[in-house]
Formats: sequence, structure tokens, C-alpha cells
Amino acid sequence: MKNHILIIGSGIAALQCARLLPSHKTIHLITKREIYESSSYYAQGGIATVWHHEDSFSSHEQDTHEAGVNHTNHEMVQLLVREGHIATKELIQAGLPVDRTSDGEVSLGLEGAHSHHRIIHSGGDATGKNTIEFLYKTLPSNVIVHEQECAIQLIKNPEQRVIGVYTKNVEGALYRYTGEAVILATGGIGSLYPQTSNCENSFGDGIALAYLAGATVADLEFIQFHPTLLFQEGKTHGLVSEAVRGAGARFVNEQQHYFMEDYPQRDLAPRHITAKAVYDQIKQGHTVFLDISCVENFTTQFPSIAKKCSDLSISLETQRIPITVGSHFLMGGIMTNVNSETSLPGLYAIGEVACNGIHGANRLASNSLLEGLAFGKRLAKHLHTSCEIDYTENVITTQKEQLPSLMTPSVLQQHMMHAVGIIRNEHDLDQLSTQLQQPLLQDVRHLTQLDIEHYFMHITAQLIVQAALARKESRGGHIRSDYPQSDNSLTQTLFIQQKDQPIYRGTWYEFTQTQTTTYGIFQ
Repeated sequence: MKNHILIIGSGIAALQCARLLPSHKTIHLITKREIYESSSYYAQGGIATVWHHEDSFSSHEQDTHEAGVNHTNHEMVQLLVREGHIATKELIQAGLPVDRTSDGEVSLGLEGAHSHHRIIHSGGDATGKNTIEFLYKTLPSNVIVHEQECAIQLIKNPEQRVIGVYTKNVEGALYRYTGEAVILATGGIGSLYPQTSNCENSFGDGIALAYLAGATVADLEFIQFHPTLLFQEGKTHGLVSEAVRGAGARFVNEQQHYFMEDYPQRDLAPRHITAKAVYDQIKQGHTVFLDISCVENFTTQFPSIAKKCSDLSISLETQRIPITVGSHFLMGGIMTNVNSETSLPGLYAIGEVACNGIHGANRLASNSLLEGLAFGKRLAKHLHTSCEIDYTENVITTQKEQLPSLMTPSVLQQHMMHAVGIIRNEHDLDQLSTQLQQPLLQDVRHLTQLDIEHYFMHITAQLIVQAALARKESRGGHIRSDYPQSDNSLTQTLFIQQKDQPIYRGTWYEFTQTQTTTYGIFQ
């Protein structure tokens, strides 16, 4: 309906956007679990932003480009750093409690690949929790929250504009929402892998939704694996924040061998480097730990991690925390421009589900919460004006299609880690691609919510595999054992995927120019 806006998701980007949209619009915020069940809520890292006078925007931008292996979109990085700083400052002024020094100044931490202390925390390692709770509590009355509803299918009108979404709950009830804008803020794909720092329901739903509707996606081969997931009795139990290493912790194996000494930046090297180093140790049969003996007042600095260790009977008196690697962040996603517009009119994407070139081939630590604040605010400002829309639904006239034969989620996760985990090769990727081949369903409304989630897992997994096959080089979070070097001819080259088209190459400039010509919306 006119003056209705739909937001799918409940993380930092979704809540920031919802609270800043104009008050005369009705905002429907739809999340498939409970409002606090988001990866943003569990984020232990902080918000990376320039704060100290010795730091600078240009330095933060340069660090972002270098961490992203210069696969970044320079215009978007500039927006992130500069507008993100303003959004963070406004949030603190509005009352977000942040950690401070004894003299009242904002406390600034250091994390991997940053050249300055610029990480702002709230509650030590509870930044995500505190920020999400603050944003949720400050939502205005025009925001209606719908919990336990999974977005299953986008609605388009005869002009191919996205005008709404169908959702479904676990009990099978089907709901239909329409509005002048549909915003996907559904997060990442961590749960396509057996070990992840993400919420257990991070299956890449938003990517599958957008792709099936015809939107372009890109850079899906670039997946960041975090080197320090808490590991006990064969299971992961969330993240051990990079801030722990920023405070002095070091990687060691069970023989107390420090194995990062030959790497530039050592324990604070970019994540694709530290993750591979930990992975190599594990492959050699070693057990890996974080040595926290040099971290002062560990339980005070990192109360959430200390409590989790206590709950798991991990004694901090040993000064060692057992860790492993796991999927953490997707650099690619649904292609968007400076206003978070996708290639489909009426459809927007913000946060981890979006791909705008900010993170390149490897995200700089703590730029993710900053991105949610910056682009949530930017999109809210962009949507202050209303537009006339034909809300007639483009009816899909298909019979109820049968769900294709699918791997079980646990089997799919194991295959993903083997074929398209930290190290990839053509043989394994080809094999998995063949196993994932399936017909695309036009209408999923008759399926159960769990079956749809399962189907979306396979759609997104196949897109990731195809992207990894196409990029015949190693760059950032994409490491090919059969192509171990970067290919200069692929610098700044995107591998773009769109329904009913073969994968193709492009650049951010070409994408922007194409959309300007087609829709007149990219500015």
C-alpha cells in the first residue's frame, strides 16, 4: 500500500533504517525468528570509525581497500567511512552507551588490518547486543514488528516492479504484504557451513529471494572465515572477538608454538590470512589456542567470552582458549548502488545481504556494524518521498511444483566446507555443482516454511559454487589451490549472476551505467 514500507530482517541495518524512516509511513519489520535472533545481536566486535585526531578518514579508507585486496568500490568505501562516522556519532549522542576511559573519553580498540585504534565497543564484547537493544527500544510507533514470519516470495506488478512479499510461519499460515519499497536486510550465509559465528538460521534467504525474482548478485565467492571460533568438545560456541588479539592475545598450537611470527601484522593480519594459518595448523593435526597471558584483566575486558568459557568448563587459569575456524561474513550479495537500490525497481538491500563493493574480497574488521548504521540511515533518507505505484499483482499461473530432491542441511554444510570452504579447487567445485543442479521453482507458497528454507539453502549454495568456479585465481577470502596467485586481469572484475542467464563479468562502473540507462534511478 502507499506509504507502507516493508523491511525483511531485524539486524543493525534493518533497525537503523526502520527508526529513521519518515513518521508518516507505516513500516512493517518482518523477521523469521524473534527480534533479537540476528547475527548483529551476537556481534562481539565493535564499530570501526575514525575518532581520534591522529586518525583520518583517508587512513580508514586505505585500510579498507587493503583488507579488501583492492577489489573495493572506492566511492562506496568513502561513503561508508564518512557517513558511518556521522551515524555513529549521532547514535552515541542519542544515548548508546559506549565504553570510555577513566577520563571519560570514548575508548578505542585495535583490530586486525587497522592502522589506528578506532574500534568503539559497548559493554566490552557485547557491542552487538547493546546496539540492537538500543535501536529496538528507540523504534518509533509507526514501526510494526512481525516475528516468526519467513519471507518466501517477492511480489511484482506487471511492470516488473517489486511491490511486496509473501511470508509464512512455522504453522503454515501465509501472509501477504505490499508497499512502495521492499528492503532486504536478511544477513549472511554462515549456516551454509557446519561451523559459523552467525545465527543458526543464516541460510542466505535474501539472496535466494532476490535471485529468484530476477535481481543481480555478485562476489558470492568471497566468504570470510573467522580464525577464532570458541571450540570445545568438537563443537563451536560462538566467536572469540578479534579485539582479544588487539589486546595482546596470540595464536599458538598445543606445543605452545607461535605460528604467526613470519606474517606481516602477525596476529592482527587480515582475516583471510589468519584463518588460513589456523586452518593449516588444524590440517596438520594440531590443536589451536589463543594465548591470553598478555591480556590484562581479561574477564573485565571481555566478560561475555569469560562467562562462555566458564559455562563450558574452560579454565582461564591455563591462559589458553581453544579455537577453530568457521564461516563469518559474506562480502558478496545482492548488487546495490549508493542508495541501496538493486537492479529491480522497488527492491532495496542493506547490510550483509547487499553487495556494494565496500568489503571487496575481504572485509576489514568491525566495518560491518558501521555499514549497517551508515546505509540504514542513507536508505531511510532516500525513501522520504513517496511514489505512485500500480499494486496489481503479476499473477503466477503455475501448477504446484514439487520440491526437488535435496541434501539434508547437515550433508550440504559438510559438502560446502569441503568444496567451497577456505581452500577450493575445480574438481571439488565441479562435483558439488553437479550435485546441486536442480530446476528453479516459480511459486513456493504451497511448501512449508522449513522446506522453503531448505530450498533457499540450495539455491544460494549453488550460486556460491558457480562464482567460485568462475574466479580462476586466489584473492582475499577466495583461495584456489589450483590457481594460487592473483590474476591482475581480474582486478576489479565482478562475476555477476542473474536468473536465466549464464554468469558474466562486469565492473561497478558498468553496473551503475547500465542501471542508470534502464531505470533512471542510479545516481
